[in-house]
Amino acid sequence: MIRAWLILLTCAAVGGGATSLSDGTEPVAPIEPAAQLDPAKVELGRKLFHDPRLSHGDAVACATCHRLDAGGGDGRVHSPGVDGRPLDFNTPTIFNVASNFRLNWRGNFRALEEQNESVLLNARIMSTSWEELLSKLRSDRDYSSDFAALYGSNPGRAQVLDALATFQRSLRTPNSRFDRRLRGERDAISPDEEHGYQLFKSYGCVACHQGVNLGGNLFQRFGIFHDPFSPRAQTEADLGRFALTGAEDDRQVFRVPSLRNVAVTAPYFHNGQTSSLAEAVGIMARNQLGRELPRDDIASIVRFLDTLTGEYQGRSLAGVDRGPQ
Repeated sequence: MIRAWLILLTCAAVGGGATSLSDGTEPVAPIEPAAQLDPAKVELGRKLFHDPRLSHGDAVACATCHRLDAGGGDGRVHSPGVDGRPLDFNTPTIFNVASNFRLNWRGNFRALEEQNESVLLNARIMSTSWEELLSKLRSDRDYSSDFAALYGSNPGRAQVLDALATFQRSLRTPNSRFDRRLRGERDAISPDEEHGYQLFKSYGCVACHQGVNLGGNLFQRFGIFHDPFSPRAQTEADLGRFALTGAEDDRQVFRVPSLRNVAVTAPYFHNGQTSSLAEAVGIMARNQLGRELPRDDIASIVRFLDTLTGEYQGRSLAGVDRGPQ
């Protein structure tokens, strides 16, 4: 039902209708700082997130693919798995992940704890077991002390998942220039960037990319007007949620990604097919809106998207090391 409504809204935009709300309110909301979280749990989760001992053979950490100094991803088309072979999907950013209604490109999981356990135990990603992981943590004096102080017990499955998820909930990037504009600071963005935002709304991009995260809150088919995979053969990853549900309506359906910090999270799409934000905008316009946008309009939209880069721990993510290209 939601997807059908969005397609109708998109079609209206293709016909020339604007998608901004009729009562004058914005379809996008600014990011607020993380809710009050236990700082000791955040710190413990940070240590776990960066510790390769959470993987089999101490091969990789969560931070290996989700680099906080590289936009929350690693800049690769496909990250290597624990076995060295490329994973099926491009790594999505970890920043602002708690604001997504589902997790992963297919929306496999609703809760961070559930997602984290799957990553830890997945034979392609971290390939560990709870027996192996907890044995390592319990043999470490610092970890044993931290878990005892915070949870009153030795490191356990529930406690590890809680600490990791608490840290991930802290990974918010408020105070982008566009957030400042939304709060009334009209000169926080340039007239051309503002024009790009108005184009973003009038073309219909905002039908799927809205709310606090400019996405992350619904499913949508990739390829409404054109098949984005033609003429090459589809891979299993291209099937989207169909690979999980077997329902024909879920073929090529993915969780809509957030556009927060999009200027520093290349490459784009579930398959990492382009590192050019301008090309990504053109691909989306063609496949989702049935439009070939003028170059000047694409350039203006890209300039708007540049204003969505926020701050982490008081430092702008603009200009961060995006990792290998």
